[in-house]
Amino acid sequence: MTIVVYGAGGIGCYVGGRLAATGSPVTFVGRQRMADELAEHGLRLTDYLGADLRVADVRYETSPGAAAEADLVLVTVKSAATASAADELAEVLKPGAIVVSFQNGVRNGELLRERLTEQVVVTGMVPFNVLNRGGGVFHQGTEGALDIQHHPGLAPYVDAFAKAGLPLTQHDDILPVQWAKLLLNLNNPINALSDLPLRDELSQRSYRRCLAAAQAETLELLDAGGITPAKLLPVPMHRFPAILRLPDFLFRRLAAKMLAIDPLARTSMWEDLEAGRTTEIDYLNGEVVRLAESLNRSAPVNAKLVALIRDAEVNRRPWSGPDLLRELQG
Repeated sequence: MTIVVYGAGGIGCYVGGRLAATGSPVTFVGRQRMADELAEHGLRLTDYLGADLRVADVRYETSPGAAAEADLVLVTVKSAATASAADELAEVLKPGAIVVSFQNGVRNGELLRERLTEQVVVTGMVPFNVLNRGGGVFHQGTEGALDIQHHPGLAPYVDAFAKAGLPLTQHDDILPVQWAKLLLNLNNPINALSDLPLRDELSQRSYRRCLAAAQAETLELLDAGGITPAKLLPVPMHRFPAILRLPDFLFRRLAAKMLAIDPLARTSMWEDLEAGRTTEIDYLNGEVVRLAESLNRSAPVNAKLVALIRDAEVNRRPWSGPDLLRELQG
């Protein structure tokens, strides 16, 4: 059972690292910068529950050829790199290999499936946040198990993921799960623009009202498109905007029952802006804009968030909650 994590950044190093730390043979494939970091420091995985796992001997490669003998490939590249990753894997993967898309957005699995015609492509979803703390340390800051499209070929790996503390929740229809995760990820640009830890940002009603506006707009479009998002948390997604608009003291009481978030949690979009990288905004809020266009409608709140992140990629500045809310309402 050979597992390869392809595009091993934050999510890939965390998921693959927990598998490796609990005895699974894992090869990581990614950038030279990460290979150098892990060669120097090893790999350390922590989480909000107090887990602290280490992998001293990390096999981290930079060539696609390292995936040639893989039985299971976890694709964790950024969404914009999916097409090129698929082309690279098509050149080296053996027929019948199982390829799992553990990526943001809703279309990456389809793109991989189009190009990897001799392999089995399964769409998955990572619901929790992972913070790259540097020095080979990756921290899971929010709760959640791995969601994945049901496929019998996954059976040999179920125990390995469970042993790693990352049980696989399998679904016959993964699209509603993906849209539910995307609804939660609509907070990524708000968090990135706030320049605050996730828990601090969500503790302020003005930022939550921004997220409520983006979610309400999206839910209306999903209703029009006949898509019902899955229930990932104790509260149905259609009730989220109303909960987000509650006064702070009421929201804190409800949020404590819905989702565990520790003080270290940050979004990947904040990390991308911090590092000067292009974000995945086109595959999150931009996906809502595309859905609106397909329905001959508009999505002004999400379109504005796309524009603000595009500007922040060039000229970053923190937004206060009231200022951001006024901008979105305007």
